[in-house]
Amino acid sequence: MPVLPPDEHVRVLISEERIRERIAELALEIRAQVGSEPVTCIGVLKGSFIFMADLVRALGGPVRCEFLGVSSYHGGTRSTGVVRITQDLRHPIEGQHCLLIEDIVDTGLTLDYLKHFLGGHRPASLRTVTLLDKPDHREVEVDADHVGFTIPDEFVVGYGLDLGELYRNLPFIGVYSP
Repeated sequence: MPVLPPDEHVRVLISEERIRERIAELALEIRAQVGSEPVTCIGVLKGSFIFMADLVRALGGPVRCEFLGVSSYHGGTRSTGVVRITQDLRHPIEGQHCLLIEDIVDTGLTLDYLKHFLGGHRPASLRTVTLLDKPDHREVEVDADHVGFTIPDEFVVGYGLDLGELYRNLPFIGVYSP
């Protein structure tokens, strides 16, 4: 277990082992739908980078990787409600089968925005996968096609998710409390 500062606590919500198991299941679900077609995986930075790395390895088959930088938190524990693209796609996705990979769907604002944004790039198909879904906190009705885990309305860190750029390296999903 990583050492945390003495005034902070992270309670394990989803173990490293359970995450690994669920990613294998998600990969099978996704491949069952897309078949052996090449898939362009689009990771939403920074939070999805660990999930994406594990998922693309589990997917197998022909995979391209792209990244979008997006921000709606700006360092705090609550979304600002304003979605900003901080890094655009490097290559065109027109005509490609795409999988948008998110770390967490919280308010729904980012996923809704990105589905419209990427749809404008005219992919052959666009599916979405999120490691975590927090439906009790929705501001916009939007669903991911594939969901790893549904979680309660608590602030979580680890496995790529951060608080002020810290805790991304935790190998599990934990509930943060100061």
